Amino acid sequence: MSYFYTEEQEMIIDICNRIVREKINPVRSQLDEDEIFPTEILSEIGRSDLFRLFIPEKWDGMGTGILEVCIATEILSKGCLGVATSYAASGLGFLPILISGSDEQKDRYLPSLASGGKIAAFGLTEADAGSDAGSIKTKAKLEGSNYILNGTKQWITNGGEADIYSVFAVTDESKGIRGASAFIVEKDFEGFSFGKKEKKLGIRASATRELVFENCIVPKENLIGKEGMGFIIAMKTLDKSRPAVGAQAVGVAQAALEEALCYSKIRKQFGQAISSFQAIQHMLAEMATNTEAARQLVYHAAKAVDSELKESSRLSAMAKFFASDVAMKVTTDAVQILGGYGYMRDYPVEKMMRDAKITQIYEGTNQIQKNVIALDLIKNGF
Repeated sequence: MSYFYTEEQEMIIDICNRIVREKINPVRSQLDEDEIFPTEILSEIGRSDLFRLFIPEKWDGMGTGILEVCIATEILSKGCLGVATSYAASGLGFLPILISGSDEQKDRYLPSLASGGKIAAFGLTEADAGSDAGSIKTKAKLEGSNYILNGTKQWITNGGEADIYSVFAVTDESKGIRGASAFIVEKDFEGFSFGKKEKKLGIRASATRELVFENCIVPKENLIGKEGMGFIIAMKTLDKSRPAVGAQAVGVAQAALEEALCYSKIRKQFGQAISSFQAIQHMLAEMATNTEAARQLVYHAAKAVDSELKESSRLSAMAKFFASDVAMKVTTDAVQILGGYGYMRDYPVEKMMRDAKITQIYEGTNQIQKNVIALDLIKNGF
């Protein structure tokens, strides 16, 4: 279908399709089965300049926007959502630096992140602070020229693999959510360690670990923005990143749709291809229509973010929850169309179904997205 892509966007699509075809598809089942972090594929993504999509030209980026990030993420997700998550999570990790970091911080960190030489992670979620992000308990206390961090972060994508972490901690308990601050933490900082690698239902190629801070020493110049700005920085970051989660969902839905369509043409029952049965045709029609609707909403939300429209937060939440619900439905229907074969690991749709589930959960559950949308509607109207 024609989406009026620019020449640059077409180039991004060609690069991502090549990586999917040559690097991801041949190994995706092994990455999933053995829970292997895709280091070599991320290196290829870096060599292909795809990390530069997030970053302005001043810091060795390409000066593109969230729309281009979504386009790349969608294509990579068609190959393997675990790989695409590892890629997108690095962008999520350095978005706080882009949004509120000082020029000195951007000069220091962004060029190596743009090249893919280093990857990043986003440290907000805790055991008792998931949907309620304002309830984080990790503490940061200024002592001389350093902050001392104590606490843990849970279910952190790229945890243990990333080099740079954007971490949120409380600097003033008396101020509630206005007492949270954001910090840049490097992997080798004293007092910083990791929990075990989590075993997950899906996106098994992606690494998920606990971050542990035990009197972790963070130079005060690694404070992002000012003290008390942490919650605002986190919310601004998620507003920008949620369309990319929608793009992940669109990518895995499109891949499942293509697998189901192809199978329906070659699978014969009662002497004819099952694609000739109206029940299957209706399923395919709904899968295709919902996937296309999700794509259009994701692209619209990304354009709104890039244009800094006032409704971008609402649209980001809409794109994330709608596209992820579509992904779960489409991948489940794909398994149904393939029947017993769809349930077997020899075919990729069962993996796609397992992978799709996380898009309804991370970066804010879909129930939280509906809260964001409703509150924005009540406050601002249409």
